[in-house]
Amino acid sequence: MTQKKTVRIYCVNTKSYIDVPMGSTLHDIYQIIKPGNIGDVTNAKVNNVVEDLDYTIYNCKDIEFQDISSESGMRTYGRSLFFVLSKAVKDIFPNVPICNETILASGSYCRLHINQELSDDVIKQIDSRMKEIIREDLPFIKVTAHTENAIKLFQQHNHTSRVKLLNYSQTLYTTYYMLDGEPDYYYGPLLRSTGQLKTYAIQKYCNGILLRLPDPQHPDKLLPFINQEKMLDVIREQKEWQNIIGIRTIGEFNEHCQNKRNIADIINLSEALQEKKIAKIAENIKQRKNVRLILIAGPSSSGKTTFSKRLGIQLFAEGIKPVAISMDDYFVDRAQTPLDENGEYDFESVYALNIKRLQDDLTALMHGEEIELPRFDFTTGTSLPSGKLLRLDDNSVIIMEGIHGLNPELTQLIPDENKYKIFVSALTTILLDYHNFIPTADNRLLRRIVRDFKYRNYSAADTIGRWPSVLAGERKWIIPYQEEADVMFNSALLFELAGLRTQALPLLEMVPENAPQYSEAHRLRTFLNYILPIKTDGLPPTSLLREFLGGSTLHY
Repeated sequence: MTQKKTVRIYCVNTKSYIDVPMGSTLHDIYQIIKPGNIGDVTNAKVNNVVEDLDYTIYNCKDIEFQDISSESGMRTYGRSLFFVLSKAVKDIFPNVPICNETILASGSYCRLHINQELSDDVIKQIDSRMKEIIREDLPFIKVTAHTENAIKLFQQHNHTSRVKLLNYSQTLYTTYYMLDGEPDYYYGPLLRSTGQLKTYAIQKYCNGILLRLPDPQHPDKLLPFINQEKMLDVIREQKEWQNIIGIRTIGEFNEHCQNKRNIADIINLSEALQEKKIAKIAENIKQRKNVRLILIAGPSSSGKTTFSKRLGIQLFAEGIKPVAISMDDYFVDRAQTPLDENGEYDFESVYALNIKRLQDDLTALMHGEEIELPRFDFTTGTSLPSGKLLRLDDNSVIIMEGIHGLNPELTQLIPDENKYKIFVSALTTILLDYHNFIPTADNRLLRRIVRDFKYRNYSAADTIGRWPSVLAGERKWIIPYQEEADVMFNSALLFELAGLRTQALPLLEMVPENAPQYSEAHRLRTFLNYILPIKTDGLPPTSLLREFLGGSTLHY
């Protein structure tokens, strides 16, 4: 009797080696090891590349099993849940497309293109069908086929946005999934079966469906609901403009890339649209005659600095003199900086700022008094006198930009009528296809990777390694206050991912396979390769994107 061959794998979860039968799936290996430090397993990293649990092992590998407490595990859960939602919609409304538009703090926001009111009864029908699909514990079946055959299949099922995407994939084979006879395509793995989807909810929200996801730290509970209607209004307005020009997905964008004149038009239109919105904000500020303090907040790499400078130019055009105050200069001395749960300095915390000094200075300026601005020395980690004196003229306004600008605690002593609050973020509205959105955080991460390498000499691995703590800080200190804004500004440009691609891809390819950040670099490379590159030589010198790509005529 021939002994079955084995392969040795290293389990990162248990920090141990184990021999398993050659040809075992990740699910088989999980059943053997059953590491106790994770919950319900969603996927696994194999040599730092995320795979589904049906992935088969034929030679030596490093394997790390993941649950929804990881970003990757939550993505797998969210993709699988949306597939169930889209299948339920298809079963009830066979000819009604559903679009997975964006990710919110509470889950995915989806739009149902239905010729009737999206009533509570419709939501109940969909939810009932989803529960049936989950109870049946149907498998998500992975299929690998020639790309041309996958395209034909999606044509038969009327998935036109997917056909356009795959037409530019330049790959010989394509992997897709089947659920109860329905094909779908996702740029990442799914769960093994629908029965693993234990925690979710759907509800009517802003003329669409909010597909609520579990809390990563408490898998049996939903993420807390956070109202983000203002943000959705901005996204909806941008999508209406994209519908007019016929570029809703990357596939449609790639079609336009074939014509250089079309790309020039898209760049010029996108830049003009942003400039028009900045000018409108300046007009609104002028109309509110009592405004003396403009607060600009937003997450990392949202383009706050360039926005504030361009807003300042538009304010000058309105006869208003802007005076910039840097929130970064109000950091407390390094020794007084609060610590996070890991004992590291928490620079994202609002209490990393000298709130009293900031409040005192702003109050003095509002009363016509003169102050000396502080200067924070980042080398020594200390606050120093700057020697710069400041007093406001009658037609002056303060522009203060920073991640905590909308936190009420920071400016509670300033009357509301004297404040104008702006939230800036890169709200990516172009989709890969109707079932695959591009997370806005990915857009910002790519910006930061390019900028950090160019101006701070950080590698892509360095930036990716810091990113989880940045996102955690945003969830705690920024997202809860974004709806406090008087206006939201979308800093994302329709063409920018194609512009970032040329500089970002080589940096991502430099992340070594043995680095923990390789998994994320590989994921970003995979989705960037769907997008045809464009040249950015013709960008205006004040383009917001130049804050990251370089070549701006604005002074930073």
